[in-house]
Amino acid sequence: MTAVTTSGLPHVRMRPRSSDESGRVSSPLELLVDLTFVVAIAQVARELVHGAEAGHLAEAVLPYGMVFFAIWWAWMNFTWFASGYDTDDVSYRLLTLAQMAGVLVLAAGVPAAFGAGDYTAVTIGYAVMRGAQVAQWLRVAAAGPEHRRTALRNAVGVTLVQVGWVLRLLLPDHLGVASFVVLAGLELAVPLWAARAGGPGWHPHHIAERYGLFAIILLGESVLAAVNGVQEALAEGGVSLELVLVAGCALVVVFALWWIWWLQPAGELLESRRDLSYRWGYAHYVVFAALGALGAGLEVSVAAVGGHLRASDVVVGAAVAVPVTLVLVVVWAVHAPLRDGRRTSGRLMLPAAAVVLATPFLALPFGVGGSLVGVAAVCSALVVAAVAADRSARPTSAEPH
Repeated sequence: MTAVTTSGLPHVRMRPRSSDESGRVSSPLELLVDLTFVVAIAQVARELVHGAEAGHLAEAVLPYGMVFFAIWWAWMNFTWFASGYDTDDVSYRLLTLAQMAGVLVLAAGVPAAFGAGDYTAVTIGYAVMRGAQVAQWLRVAAAGPEHRRTALRNAVGVTLVQVGWVLRLLLPDHLGVASFVVLAGLELAVPLWAARAGGPGWHPHHIAERYGLFAIILLGESVLAAVNGVQEALAEGGVSLELVLVAGCALVVVFALWWIWWLQPAGELLESRRDLSYRWGYAHYVVFAALGALGAGLEVSVAAVGGHLRASDVVVGAAVAVPVTLVLVVVWAVHAPLRDGRRTSGRLMLPAAAVVLATPFLALPFGVGGSLVGVAAVCSALVVAAVAADRSARPTSAEPH
C-alpha cells in the first residue's frame, strides 16, 4: 500500500502499508492525537509538582510511574499500529476519535488517582483506548490472511488483559502495586506473543520521527513547567539574579537534551536492526517518563528560588538530576548497537550522566541554583563534545569549499 489516498471513503480494507514507503511522515491525525496526550501528561506532571512542593516527592513517584505507563503504552500502541496500518478512512478516524476520548477521560481521573488512590476514571479511560485498539486489530484480521493470526493474537491478548485491569478495581488496596506489575508485564508480553505469528508492519523512519515528536512534546511540557515556576517565584519575591540564572539554566537543559536526542540515528537503527525494535520501543518508557518528570523538577526548582518549599534543596536538585541522568543513560543504551564511533558514544554519555547524578550535592553550599547550573553545564559540555566528535569522524572532502 503506497501513500494514503483514501480520505473521505466510508471504508477501505486495512491492508498493511509498505515498510519502505518513501517520504513517510506523521499524519495530521497523528499530530492531533498527540495533543490529547499532552493534556494527560500535563496532569500527571502537575501532580508530581504538588508532591514535591509538599515534601512528598517519594510518595508521588509510584502513582506517577503507574499512570504514565498507561499513557505511554496507549500512545505507543497507537503509534506502531498507525505506522503499519493507517488507512485514514472514516472507520479509522472514528476509532481514533474514541482513543482520543479515552485519553481525556484518563487525564480527568489523574487527580483522584494521586490524591485518593482511586484509579476508576483512569481505568475507564484506558479501557476506552484499548477497546478502540482491539477494533482496529479486528479490522486487520478481516482484511486478509497476511497478518490475520498476528492481529487476532493482539486483539485477544489486549482484551483479556483489559478485563484484568477492570477486575483490579475490585482488589484491596494492598494488592494494588503487585497487580499493576503483573498486568503491566502481561501488556508488554502481548505484542511479543502476537509477533511470533508473524511480525506486524511498521515503517522505521516513521517510528523514529514519531518518537522524536513525542520527546519534543515532553520537552515542551518542561518549558511550560519552567514558566509556571517563574510565575510562582515572581509572585513570591519578584525578579532576582538567582531567578534569572535558574530559569536560564532550565531552558539550557531542555535545549541540550533536545540536541542530544536528535544526534541519535534512530531511523538507521530501526531500519538495519528490526530485531531490536521491541527493546528500543519498550526502553523509551524510561526516557519518556524521565522527560515528563523533568518538567516537574524544573518547575519546582525555579519556584524554589522565590519561595520556601518543604522539600530540601538536595531533593529539589535530584528532581532534575535523576531524570536527566536516566535520559542520558537509556538514550545511549538503546542506540549503542549502531555505534560507529561518532555522535554520543558511551565515552561521553556515561561519564556525563555520572556527573549529573552528583550535582544535587552542589545544593548544599550553593542552593538549588548551584545544582541546576551544574546540570546545565554538564549537558552543554556534552553537546559541544558530541558535535566535535561527530565532525572529526566525518570524512573530509578533497574539494575546497
